[in-house]
Amino acid sequence: MKVKEILPKVKANLSKERYEHTLRVIQTAKELAVIHGIDTEKVELASALHDYAKCKDELVLKQYIKKNCLDSDLLNYHYELWHAHVAAHFAEYTLKIKDKSILNAIKYHTTGRAGMDEVELIVFIADFIEPARQIPGVDKVRDSAKTDLHEAALLVFKGTIPYLISQEKVVYPGTVNAYNDLIKFKGDR
Repeated sequence: MKVKEILPKVKANLSKERYEHTLRVIQTAKELAVIHGIDTEKVELASALHDYAKCKDELVLKQYIKKNCLDSDLLNYHYELWHAHVAAHFAEYTLKIKDKSILNAIKYHTTGRAGMDEVELIVFIADFIEPARQIPGVDKVRDSAKTDLHEAALLVFKGTIPYLISQEKVVYPGTVNAYNDLIKFKGDR
């Protein structure tokens, strides 16, 4: 399945602003893929679908998760995380995408996970650094992403986790595991 086949479906499910964000993530991910020698088709497809369910109502997402027996533990965390799992499930079972790298990139683009491959790292980072983002520390992540995807992802977590803690928000365990994995990876390099 090609990105140009998917984009009309994506556009029909997103607000104008969210669709424009998606287009910027696709472009950013493609640029990172070229720099790092990663399959551009995979990162483009994952990027195109990463927010497919983002504009769905919280109740709709909750019902979808329950109906399709997705990770029910996810419902114990902020609903902003739910859309990624729903989008990955939709991509696999409706669009018949079977590539685990693409599916994981969609599923974990908000939280990260331990053992992310390059496609997952690129989509995770591209979502954070796309040109319209003005998050504290984003320029440092943008610079790092050009040379070291692992370091760039680590920088995302170093900003996100303390922010969540400062806001007295729960931190999804997979995010902590992803951070720990990247720290171990850094120590092994």
